[in-house]
Amino acid sequence: MSQKNIKTTKKSSSDAMIDDAIARQKAWLENRRSYTRGFLKKMNMFARKNEENQSVAKQDIEEARNRRSTLGAYWFPILCALIVIFIAIWVAFVRTNAPQKVLVVPAIPEPVVQVVDEKAEPSFDIVRIERDGNVVIAGRWLPHQNISVLVNGKIVATERTDYSGEFVYAPVNPFKPGNYTISLLGTEPTVKSTDKVFLYVSEHGYENSVSLLMTKDGSTLLQAPSMLRDGDLSVSKIDYLDSGRIVVTGDALPRLRVSLALNGKYLGFARVSDHKHFGLGADVGELKSGEEYSLTVRMHDGDGRTVASVNHDFVMPEMTGDDDTFYTVRRGDCLWIIARNFMRRGVLFSIIAERNNIDNPDLIYPKQLLLIPVEK
Repeated sequence: MSQKNIKTTKKSSSDAMIDDAIARQKAWLENRRSYTRGFLKKMNMFARKNEENQSVAKQDIEEARNRRSTLGAYWFPILCALIVIFIAIWVAFVRTNAPQKVLVVPAIPEPVVQVVDEKAEPSFDIVRIERDGNVVIAGRWLPHQNISVLVNGKIVATERTDYSGEFVYAPVNPFKPGNYTISLLGTEPTVKSTDKVFLYVSEHGYENSVSLLMTKDGSTLLQAPSMLRDGDLSVSKIDYLDSGRIVVTGDALPRLRVSLALNGKYLGFARVSDHKHFGLGADVGELKSGEEYSLTVRMHDGDGRTVASVNHDFVMPEMTGDDDTFYTVRRGDCLWIIARNFMRRGVLFSIIAERNNIDNPDLIYPKQLLLIPVEK
């Protein structure tokens, strides 16, 4: 009996424990449900407030859009109205009081028609030797035509004139020292220049070179030597004849002029040949033996200015009484010039040819010794 009671008691206490655990679980679930309901209620309250705020914000945005749409629909007419009002005020009050300006349009001159002379010849403007030895040739002719440059009779280049008829030729290689004659030849139509340029390129450089324009009216120096050296002007021989005539020969720069003076008295001038030789004769009358004389030879540029001079003071020796003298032919000489210097007149060259057994008076040779018959 006692054993049955003990078992019954144990069973009842186990059921009570299970019931108690179930009751506690239900209470905990009920608490969780109540907590969840309260939390959801609170969240629902916040959600309603946000919806109200959002609805208010949407209303404000809609009102702003309505205002903007109203202004956007009428901004252009309003702007046009303001511009019209501003222009009306400016015309009515400002422009009427401003001084009126008169615009003066200058008269347009009538175009000048350049008359082209088809008979015109090519001409030179500049022919000069540069510092580096190169030569520059410039001139003019008919516009837009071909023009050839001839050096010593040979065509070396052909240039084209511009709208004003001007041209420039500058060879690449410098000219070698020596003498050159430059001319121009135009084409279509073919016209050769009457004017020529004599060019002397010195072995000492451009400072001793000469450029001389030769025309039918005379010669003009385009480039004069800016620096002379010893030997550019020299006297090689002075002859005094029984006829009272003095003859001076020497060397100078080509194509320049040399003049002669005795005791300050001007006696005449002569042109230097292309080969740098000159001879000058003049009547001076009787020179007394034993007296001192001063002979001056001057070299002049194209403007007549003296660029070099040689003075020779001498005492007149006694005359030997010979009627003849001798002359050594130099390159570029001719019997006409020799006769003019020694015998006053070039037409007497036949006398010199006859005395020296020369069959052809036009043919004499450098270093040929000529007997010059001199008579009072």
